[in-house]
Amino acid sequence: MTVHFPFQNTYAALPANFFARVAPTPVAAPRLIKLNRPLAVQLGLDPDLLETPEGAEILAGKRLPEGADPIAMAYAGHQFGQFVPQLGDGRAILLGEVIDRDGVRRDIQLKGSGPTPFSRRGDGRAALGPVLREYIVSEAMFALGIPTTRSLAAVITGEHVIRETALPGAVLTRVAASHVRVGTFQFFAARGDTDGVRALADHVIARHYPEIAKADRPYHALLEGVVARQAELVARWLLIGFIHGVMNTDNTSISGETIDYGPCAFMDDYNPAQVYSSIDEMGRYAYGNQPRIALWNLTRLAECLLPLFSDDQEKAVEQAQFILGDFSEKFSAAYAAGLRRKIGLFTERDGDEALIEGFLDAMAKNQADFTLTFRRLGDAALDASADENVRAQFMDPTAFDEWAKRWRERLAIEPQTPSERQSAMHAVNPAFIPRNHRVEAVIAAATNDDNYAPFEELLTVLSKPYDDQPQYAAYAAPPLPDQRVLQTFCGT
Repeated sequence: MTVHFPFQNTYAALPANFFARVAPTPVAAPRLIKLNRPLAVQLGLDPDLLETPEGAEILAGKRLPEGADPIAMAYAGHQFGQFVPQLGDGRAILLGEVIDRDGVRRDIQLKGSGPTPFSRRGDGRAALGPVLREYIVSEAMFALGIPTTRSLAAVITGEHVIRETALPGAVLTRVAASHVRVGTFQFFAARGDTDGVRALADHVIARHYPEIAKADRPYHALLEGVVARQAELVARWLLIGFIHGVMNTDNTSISGETIDYGPCAFMDDYNPAQVYSSIDEMGRYAYGNQPRIALWNLTRLAECLLPLFSDDQEKAVEQAQFILGDFSEKFSAAYAAGLRRKIGLFTERDGDEALIEGFLDAMAKNQADFTLTFRRLGDAALDASADENVRAQFMDPTAFDEWAKRWRERLAIEPQTPSERQSAMHAVNPAFIPRNHRVEAVIAAATNDDNYAPFEELLTVLSKPYDDQPQYAAYAAPPLPDQRVLQTFCGT
């Protein structure tokens, strides 16, 4: 039987300047490393057929499935604050779209599938390490409940790519609600192509915000919708200690999904100024800067939409500023509500913000592990004898003691039982995250030894991040001093 993809191609039906038609470049000897079988079923695909040699060839770009209309999407973007008028998919090709079992349209895209007209002298290929990193982290984010692109498959190509050295080549099959970015709008706005901006906005409304199609001011409503989704998304990043690493406008999804897992990382010790990305020398995309940068990126989107708001420039700017003004309030509300849940509060009272800030401040000053401290706080909510496990995260344990007294006084006001509170806290405070040292160890085993057992085991652990999983307890531990990963890399 032939692998069947029930493709539709609505993006490829847009005007020709939205993309370049280009086929993936065949590779020598594709071998399937990993197929996400549950996701394949969700997409209406046959996982058994995808695991055949023919399936591997399709997932590597060596064979084009029937119904595909492969394109590389055009976009621009601000990269570390500097505008680049033409970027585009330099190593990714969109095969087409499928409607999943929930009726949601999903892009299926190959990353590392060869050069495109947007490659800018690059080889269009991907090394194995970045492919495994994106697979691991995107699927971990999904399990954590964070809106994200997903990984359907990873295939090794049988060829090497040259970076600092020769590395095994690989292709990732990425699934997304769409790949439209803030930078996609910027591509047309930078050229003064208002018709292009309008056509793109209409496409995005139909695909992602159909409820606003008949609104009195649909383009204003579009900006409102994107602002709301980004505010919620970035709040959720902070609540699990995630650092995107490269929040350029071309990495900001209009659908509200986390997209592009390059030098991303999860914090170990809590530090608002934490940066891992090797290319973020000024700390622009540090953990605590992410809300500010999200608003900056949304302001760039608003600039693109101004001609659709009003012919009166001054009026259009005023309307955009009013909508953008909602971001901080929406972010703060989502973040504060999430933090209350993390420390076991079910209601909102005066003094809660100061209580939470006091805890975060003590964690920062005492280099407390972000994930473990909150997880173990749930156990302390059940039984004060578990305080010792939280205290152990602080260089000066008395910093926790002082805070814990005020925390328990606050908990006493609420009617929940200790076991109810622990369950609620454990449901939002993961035990397991993709620790940087664990991800690097998996990549090293695969790249150096062609050993994917550590990769498979890490995926198993991360698929249930909120469960205790005592057999995998070691995966919850922070890195030892000699295991710390201080820098992560883009992978291009």
